[in-house]
Amino acid sequence: MGNARNIAFWVVLFLLILALFNIFSGGGNTLQSREISYSDFVSAVESNTVSSVTLDGEQLRFRSTDGQDYVAIKPEDATVTDLLIDNNVPIRAEQQQQSGFQSFLLSLLPFLLLIGVWIYFMNRMQGGGKGGAMGFGKSKAKLLTEKHGRVTFDDVAGIDEAKEELEEIVEFLRNPQRFSRLGGKIPKGALLVGPPGTGKTLLARAIAGEAGVPFFTISGSDFVEMFVGVGASRVRDMFEQAKKNAPCIVFIDEIDAVGRARGAGYGGGNDEREQTLNQLLVEMDGFEANEGVIIVAATNRRDVLDPALLRPGRFDRQVTVPNPDIKGREKILGVHARKTPLGPDVDLRIIARGTPGFSGADLANLVNEAALMAARVGRRFVTMEDFENAKDKVMMGAERRSMVLTADQKEKTAYHEAGHAVVGMALPQCDPVYKATIIPRGGALGMVVSLPEIDRLNWHKSECEEKLAMTMAGKAAEIIKYGPENVSNGPAGDIQQASALARAMVLQWGMSDKVGNIDYREAAEGYSGNTAGFSVSANTKEMIEQEVKSFIQNAYDRAFAILSERKDEWERLAQGLLEYETLTGEEIKRVMRGESPHSGDDDASGGVPETPSITAIPKTKPKAKAPKDDGDLEPEPSV
Repeated sequence: MGNARNIAFWVVLFLLILALFNIFSGGGNTLQSREISYSDFVSAVESNTVSSVTLDGEQLRFRSTDGQDYVAIKPEDATVTDLLIDNNVPIRAEQQQQSGFQSFLLSLLPFLLLIGVWIYFMNRMQGGGKGGAMGFGKSKAKLLTEKHGRVTFDDVAGIDEAKEELEEIVEFLRNPQRFSRLGGKIPKGALLVGPPGTGKTLLARAIAGEAGVPFFTISGSDFVEMFVGVGASRVRDMFEQAKKNAPCIVFIDEIDAVGRARGAGYGGGNDEREQTLNQLLVEMDGFEANEGVIIVAATNRRDVLDPALLRPGRFDRQVTVPNPDIKGREKILGVHARKTPLGPDVDLRIIARGTPGFSGADLANLVNEAALMAARVGRRFVTMEDFENAKDKVMMGAERRSMVLTADQKEKTAYHEAGHAVVGMALPQCDPVYKATIIPRGGALGMVVSLPEIDRLNWHKSECEEKLAMTMAGKAAEIIKYGPENVSNGPAGDIQQASALARAMVLQWGMSDKVGNIDYREAAEGYSGNTAGFSVSANTKEMIEQEVKSFIQNAYDRAFAILSERKDEWERLAQGLLEYETLTGEEIKRVMRGESPHSGDDDASGGVPETPSITAIPKTKPKAKAPKDDGDLEPEPSV
């Protein structure tokens, strides 16, 4: 249909050009001729001043004896031929077929012009023949062909379990007899679930590169339109295309755009999104089976999907694509560093140990930032220093050395950050302090960076309490140094993070003996969720707030006591930060002992540990981070 419209458009355009050419070419002589009246023409013939005449329908084109061309229009009842013969004037007549065709085209010209404009705008409205005003119900699924930049499973690293499950689907498409002889059936669908940036879409592209079968890709939002029924029509059309190309794979990215649980919003059964979901459910596993069509979908919001969409028979496999562990991060860094020349000092394992919690997209960005930094200073390869600087930039923000701080502001920031560092080093279960700086980065005037030695999978109560103490150490330091009347708004971010962690301990993790082992998140956040009508009494709310306040107050008192006890070390570290601005872990320890931060036996990295992971403490108010709602034990706030 789209090709027919394109052909018609070019045919009409050709006819228009031909008509204009005929008009101007046929009238070329007229433009160079002088028009006179018929009576003047007769007078010129009778006075023997006409050398030749050409008869062209009603036109009389003649040349005078002085070489000038003239044009006259003959009346209908005039007999020009006899007049010319009587006066011995040479006569030439032209055939009228061309003139008739020209007249025909001239009469059709307005209609052709309107048709051409209509076809042009309709073609534009429909995106070149791919859906649109006349094709709302047509599927927008694209047949993916990656002749250049083909992605295979070799390009996917760090998520081996997810890759294995999808490799099995590809093997089923290549060799179905291997499974069918034992009664196995090809899975109807696979749902890829995981946080943003973990490689769900990359996995789908790898399936396309490995399968060797048609691979259709579409976004969940492509089904949704303002007109009711359009999304359902597109689903039907998509599966019709897939059936014609079976066996094939259909990839639906961000399926939560169309697959949200029904009945959770307004519109009822006539809602466009619900009709689209109903049609998708029927096509995936309805009365008519779609043999050979495998649906692969990706989402990071599995909790909002309709239960009917998740049952076996529709999505037989739900593949979790998590953030990679240390081995996975090392493999991912190796994949992204293939095209990047690395220096001899670069150790990808050290970088992987320094980036726990990074997704595949974060690691790709890290490698890219390191390459940009190396190129900015004119290096021929990327060094370990570039990776360290890139890691600091990605996690803490770019240095803002242009920001002008007064001596008083720098001093308060130094004592604040020194308080965090001293308390963090004094408490054994706090993550080792990796770096302290009073150089503004991002929205923070300074920060202390802590580095967990291993990937943290859970939190214990004692660890959380020490983490709270380190978080509140900044405010305790300001009060000890300047008094309670001169405390600044610097601890705003610390208070926010401490509050989020303390609430998670009380409301979610059951770490309060008074509140008990009850999940109060839904009641505290003001929504019912699956426990419709669930609420708490005023006494319980008061008890929860008292427990949260108790955790934070105890942490503050603990930090206050540590800083009071180690005031000399704290003072030395603050002065060291004022002098050097940025200190790493080993340098911090030496400054606290009263030694010079730089020693000849240090390595080139300045005492950087091999287990870097960054948790920054911003000193200006950051965006609020609430505890995770998915039941994960790892808290969101970073300290």
